[in-house]
Amino acid sequence: MDDRLDEAGDWLVRLQSDALSEEDALAFDAWLAASPENGRAYDAVVAASHEIDANRMALRLALSAQRTRNPIVSRRRLFWGGGLAAAAIAASAAIVVLPAGVQTYATAPGERQRIQLADGSSLELNGATRLSARMTGKMRRIELEVGEASFDVAHDANRPFLVDTGDSAVRVVGTQFNVRRRGGRVAVAVARGEVEVGPDGGGLRQHYRLRPGQRLDHAEGATDARITSDAAQAAFGWRAGRLIYRNATLGEVVEDLNAQFARPMRVADPRLAAVRVSGVLVLDDQQAVIRRLALLTPIEAKEESSGVLLQRAP
Repeated sequence: MDDRLDEAGDWLVRLQSDALSEEDALAFDAWLAASPENGRAYDAVVAASHEIDANRMALRLALSAQRTRNPIVSRRRLFWGGGLAAAAIAASAAIVVLPAGVQTYATAPGERQRIQLADGSSLELNGATRLSARMTGKMRRIELEVGEASFDVAHDANRPFLVDTGDSAVRVVGTQFNVRRRGGRVAVAVARGEVEVGPDGGGLRQHYRLRPGQRLDHAEGATDARITSDAAQAAFGWRAGRLIYRNATLGEVVEDLNAQFARPMRVADPRLAAVRVSGVLVLDDQQAVIRRLALLTPIEAKEESSGVLLQRAP
């Protein structure tokens, strides 16, 4: 696993480079597809990277203290081993904790927001997301009105953590997972722990239990859901500035991209929107993203006063 973590760390650095090429993105996609273990290793690296970003100053002090106590420890071992865990724990005290009660949060397209709840749980909101959080002595409840968020839930057996997503609800005690709600569709992916997705006033007729690496897809109003394995890494890609797709529709891709850029995109016709897309899209400049998308599916972009029209390439 250490070798995979090393490879995943190298990929994270490579993907964040300004010199990233289309060949690099395709090579990364092939590496992810080669083994489910690659995806899990990349998820672990991304999670560690975001923990460091969120707690940079306190983490720097903790790492400095660790080196002082054991100056011969290698930097790689310090990062992926116990040094990271100790530093992350020390850094958590530096995060601003929000008070209990009802809080509402919203992000604009392309904006992200990291939130620390009073119970120690953390949320990261993707662009074009709106949710509310209610924390009491007996319950922890999130209502995801629209958008996407990643959750790292603090363990509390006496207060279940619930995420309402329309006609379904996600119930956990302590875990890390991602929830997406856009265009009448809900997707839940688990990176750590277990979650239960069940009915909440209609729709689903049964409860589904998800374990690490599993993803649930559900159309609001439908009575069932689809579960896939080894698909979770794609759901967390947005946190690292990458959208990863396996046989998604162009319409779904455009929905995701509209959460990342202020200038809206639309697909010219339903048949084109149904075309399947697989690959990696690096989220930097919108025009560059459209050019990369054109490598994965036969489209061309037309500028309009209201946004960007994607039509079938001749």
